[in-house]
Amino acid sequence: MRRTRILTAVLALAAGLIAGSPPVLAADGAPRPALAAESYTWKNARIDGGGFVPGIVFNRKEKNLAYARTDIGGAYRWQQASRTWTPLLDSVGWADWGHTGVVSLASDSVDPNKVYAAVGTYTNSWDPGNGAVLRSADRGASWQKTDLPFKLGGNMPGRGMGERLAVDPNRNSVLYLGAPSGKGLWRSTDSGVTWSQVTNFPNVGNYQQDPTDTSGYASDNQGIVWVTFDESTGTSGTATKTVYVGVADKDNAVYRSTDAGATWTRLAGQPTGYLAHKGVLDSVNGYLYLAYSDKGGPYDGGKGRLWRYTTATGTWTDISPVAEADTYYGFSGLTVDRQKPGTVMATTYSSWWPDTQIFRSTDSGGTWTKAWDYTSYPNRENRFTMDVSSSPWLTWGANPSPPEQTPKLGWMTEALEIDPFDSARMMYGTGATIYGTENLTAWDSGGRFTVRPMVQGLEETAVNDLASPPSGAPLLSALGDIGGFRHTDLTKVPSMMFTSPNFTTTTSLDYAETNPNTVVRVGDLDTGPHVAFSTDNGANWFAGTDPSGVSGGGTVAAAADGSRFVWSPAGTGVQYTTGFGSSWQASSGIPSGAVVESDRVDPKTFYGFKSGRFYVSSDGGATFTGSAATGLPAGDSVRFKALPGTKGDVWLAGGASDGAYGLWHSTDSGATFTRSAGVEQADTIGFGKAAAGASYQTLYTSAKIAGVRGIFRSTDKGASWTRVNDDAHQWGWTGAAITGDPRVYGRVYVSTNGRGVVYGDTSDTGGGGGGGGGGTDPAPSGACAVTYTITNQWSGGFQADVRLTNTGTGAWSGWSLGWSFPGGQTVSQLWNADYTQSGAAVTARNVGWNGNVAAGSSVAFGFTGTWSGTNGKPTAFRLGDQSCAVG
Repeated sequence: MRRTRILTAVLALAAGLIAGSPPVLAADGAPRPALAAESYTWKNARIDGGGFVPGIVFNRKEKNLAYARTDIGGAYRWQQASRTWTPLLDSVGWADWGHTGVVSLASDSVDPNKVYAAVGTYTNSWDPGNGAVLRSADRGASWQKTDLPFKLGGNMPGRGMGERLAVDPNRNSVLYLGAPSGKGLWRSTDSGVTWSQVTNFPNVGNYQQDPTDTSGYASDNQGIVWVTFDESTGTSGTATKTVYVGVADKDNAVYRSTDAGATWTRLAGQPTGYLAHKGVLDSVNGYLYLAYSDKGGPYDGGKGRLWRYTTATGTWTDISPVAEADTYYGFSGLTVDRQKPGTVMATTYSSWWPDTQIFRSTDSGGTWTKAWDYTSYPNRENRFTMDVSSSPWLTWGANPSPPEQTPKLGWMTEALEIDPFDSARMMYGTGATIYGTENLTAWDSGGRFTVRPMVQGLEETAVNDLASPPSGAPLLSALGDIGGFRHTDLTKVPSMMFTSPNFTTTTSLDYAETNPNTVVRVGDLDTGPHVAFSTDNGANWFAGTDPSGVSGGGTVAAAADGSRFVWSPAGTGVQYTTGFGSSWQASSGIPSGAVVESDRVDPKTFYGFKSGRFYVSSDGGATFTGSAATGLPAGDSVRFKALPGTKGDVWLAGGASDGAYGLWHSTDSGATFTRSAGVEQADTIGFGKAAAGASYQTLYTSAKIAGVRGIFRSTDKGASWTRVNDDAHQWGWTGAAITGDPRVYGRVYVSTNGRGVVYGDTSDTGGGGGGGGGGTDPAPSGACAVTYTITNQWSGGFQADVRLTNTGTGAWSGWSLGWSFPGGQTVSQLWNADYTQSGAAVTARNVGWNGNVAAGSSVAFGFTGTWSGTNGKPTAFRLGDQSCAVG
């Protein structure tokens, strides 16, 4: 089934690492101010995957060092010990949300600590910012940024081609970047700090998916799409002489320089009529392999070829495994076994039906075998077995007829890599996950290799809506591409997404506040109903009936008791129904396209908002009346919620920077609204369990308060706010949905546009007030405890988290924690505290916002450092003159 990435951030703008990761750095290397009021631990509600992975990059020098890039969800590093991926770009903030799209990655084969990412999501007006090249000297634990004078498109057509970014394997201070949109080829000679255009490169590309697209999305020139070095033409410390460059031009797809980029020529005799998606060099045998398609991908492609270029003689050989007439797909995924360079593999990325195909050759493309083939149509025999028990939803709950199977081997398979140190291990990206095998060589001996998801830790869903009912499952989600899930355990992958029907994208969901077993969801589907109901808290579903004219999901609201529903679908006006949607009637008094919600106490009261005006219905959605309230946001980038347990208590967030933008509160069902003072901007609003001793539920919002963008919490009805995330945990754009948990104080679920559902838990189990603050003169008293955790370690470097807990009976108004490293380690960068180091001795002190630590609460900070010999943990910590227990 075809899965596409939605443009959640685009829609919002048009209308408006796991714990311990340090912040992205500015171009001058200075960290942005880290602001937080209390220690939160952030995790993902596990889905595992859920989106397109267009690139996988193995380091050629160090075993088990690998990276993956996603189109809108950032970049990841492989952790061999746990067989998981660690996110690297969670520190990308709201203003730079486009930098969560990664168009290319490059891992330095000279210095494996260095990694580079070319970031930017759209090259047209949807992304207002230019692209950038991020550089890291600690494997992505921290970054420095160089802004580019043009845009990059991690979610644009052609994003599976590449890699566009490459490090010279002999002189690693030299990098090349292929740009889209006619911007040409760019080069850095100072390890990515500065960039300049290679002005003598002769071709900026000319291929456009659809030149008539007035949005600029499909009509963008896909530009220069890959760079490949021939490492055999250089020596350590000198620039590699021979460089190959792929261009999105069907008549002039491949260029070469033999003088380290001083001059460039089109390769003579090359095939025409196709785009070269990949160019992979086998320098041992002197072959450049090329995967061609007639389209740029990642969705389209109807014809394709594989070619081999002999670098010494200039001979071109068509090594395609099937005749051109027999292709209905393009080739893209392409890899060489570095242990056995005569072994080559390629994928048919655009073979949607019945399945993708993977070809393998052990004689440099002379002959090929297939991952699967027909015995007698429609029956097929596979060289592989698939085990998706770790991500069972990858079957989509389908039961297709042969030759289609479930789970599929994949689709959009543009990333394919054999581990350069292990011929038996291969990974490849699909439109939904990363698959891999660790017994690939069984292919050659007549056995079957086993394909499994190798994706844990990589979360790549775009979130449209979230709900946390007071009973039943703690989390229900509405997602792009894969519909949504019912999480009964946040730490485990659900067995299946919502089915019956299975929406390609769920746009909205709601539950009945006093009867949480009743749930409704709406979404997009090529054919079939766009609304579904559940009577068992989302465990099972049945389809409703669409009113005439419905073309998409829109928003939906359930009455407080589940007796009726109001739906504002795409394609027609607002509708209401009693029962489960067997018939719908048009609501009056409210415009089409309004956002709808329900009162959480009165089952006949519903609310709506459209173009600056609030609407109220007191007869179950049959008629709405416009409120006289003024001063609300004029546009439609608004989200609002009614408070559970109190009739008529409504909070509204939204707006745009060129008009009203903030948070409003009504206690009279929207007749009047009062703007919340101090909230400069707000985009979401949600509720959770009240703090201890508080009479009002906890509020959560993605907002800008006191000049800072973040995720905020209020335990005093919005009188004061606490920022609960920090600069290491921002996740780009978080403006679609937010909700607290009605059963767990402090827990908040945050939507992201490509990093899945993130949830945070507080260390403050008792709850507390809003503000932060605190002194800078540490004078703590009482007992303390410290946990010191090494969260990541590599050759010569490591990352650690430190948690300091006040185990005494009195609050601290400041703190100063000291320790000595046992192995001469040195702190490189520390966040969420100030520090000094003299020899082995380190002292970390609170910053202004985290000086106050209540009894029983804790505070955390993290750092990266260097080590040699051993990286032992400190055995003693002192808080002022107090010794702390070490956990």
